Amino acid sequence: MRLWIGLYLPRLPLDVFSPHWSAEAASVVLESERVLAASALALEGGARVGMRRGGVLMLLPDARLHERAPAREAAALQAVAMALLQYTPQVTLAEEATLLMDVGASLRLFGGVRALCRRIRASLRALGYAVQLSCAPTARGAWLLARGGAGHALGMVSLKRRLDRLPAALPLPARPFATWLEGIGCLSLGQLRRLPRPGLQRRCGGDLLAVLDAAYGMTAELFDWIAAPTTFQARLELFDRVEQADALLAGAHSLLLQMTGWLCAHQLAVGRIVLLLEHERGRVARAPTVLDIILAEPTWRDEHLVRLLRERLGSLTLEAHVIGLVLDAPEVQAMAMPSESLFPEPGGNEQDQWRMLELLVARLGPENVLQAAPRADYRPELANRWVPVQQARGKAQQAAQQAQMQLPPDVLSLPRPAWLLAKPVALLMRDHRPFYGSPLRMASTPERIEAGWWSQSQTRDYFIAQGQDHAHYWVYRERIAGTDGDRAPRWFLHGLFG
Repeated sequence: MRLWIGLYLPRLPLDVFSPHWSAEAASVVLESERVLAASALALEGGARVGMRRGGVLMLLPDARLHERAPAREAAALQAVAMALLQYTPQVTLAEEATLLMDVGASLRLFGGVRALCRRIRASLRALGYAVQLSCAPTARGAWLLARGGAGHALGMVSLKRRLDRLPAALPLPARPFATWLEGIGCLSLGQLRRLPRPGLQRRCGGDLLAVLDAAYGMTAELFDWIAAPTTFQARLELFDRVEQADALLAGAHSLLLQMTGWLCAHQLAVGRIVLLLEHERGRVARAPTVLDIILAEPTWRDEHLVRLLRERLGSLTLEAHVIGLVLDAPEVQAMAMPSESLFPEPGGNEQDQWRMLELLVARLGPENVLQAAPRADYRPELANRWVPVQQARGKAQQAAQQAQMQLPPDVLSLPRPAWLLAKPVALLMRDHRPFYGSPLRMASTPERIEAGWWSQSQTRDYFIAQGQDHAHYWVYRERIAGTDGDRAPRWFLHGLFG
């Protein structure tokens, strides 16, 4: 199924980064001394598109006037297109602040066209833009429906019906001839199509017929797709000086959306992100505040990254005002293949568990969330060390593999208790048997450990012991050194089985 989504951003020609452009202010954007767009209050006050600067000031002396910034508009449109790459790799720029997306191959992945449209609207809302969205079987048809605010058409029959009701002067090639079309009573695209094609071509040129043929599915359409850059770095100039760190989350979210689109375009996952909080420039310039987030599990979804940033920003105290944000992705790797398991893992999969650990790190600090990293040592109390989970996963797995390679296979198969005591507890002896709440009975053959000749020599015989309450314990007996027969062996409790 071929389906296109057209996105028209009606406020993109405005200076969308200006804090004064809002529903509570009479703001006007000028181009060549004429009104290009106006806010709701400005329109209520009498401002109209095409009005000169002097006329606006006469009607609205307190209106805020802004000059159009084409460079910033192009950058904003490019940022929106980059964020949309997470839904389809086929995104192209169209005329008049419009984007076109070929989403036919993405419908099943995102749960259908309605669910996909909801996600696209949510992404654009997070980026800070209002959008007129349309769906159509043809790209030019989607463009016309979006520009005319005519809704969705999922089939050719409904598309033709909706297009026929649109104004005849809506296509770009028809606008120079709007007065002539109105004069002959041609007010809609349906009436325009019923005009004789040879005469229409002589009067308006071939471009208008080409647009109509493409919109109605009579000719093929070719586009230049947006290509994501090889590396990612995005910057956002803030509206004003920000004093509270948690107020930066909305701007950081818009940068994360762009990074998500870039990652999906290259089939990559990010393992580390760096967010720079830029402060004042000039003589009072300060070095940017750096938020370095290392992920235990590489990801390409923005929801988890937003939660991590919310925790980090919520606990951050700014030393100076922030005027800009810069997001960088210095560490990326190939996107992991989806799980081939038919049934979901109980308690969530491994990625869900690592995301929970990352949230704990962001909330409690890296020094308070530790992970066990095995060592190649036979002594149980020295066979493990605790390192921060934020940086330990890859190194810990590698160390564990090396430790397992150095240990013989029979050692790896021996049972170990779930709870190892920090310090062994000396046991009493009653009737020549170790005692811990009750006499202990040996339930396994001994496991002999002799290690530490280079530092602290240990010679022990370990047993699995069982008490009268059927609880199992991990105990060891020190081997008797020398030939002193009067010395009795000492027993210690070293671990508890679950």
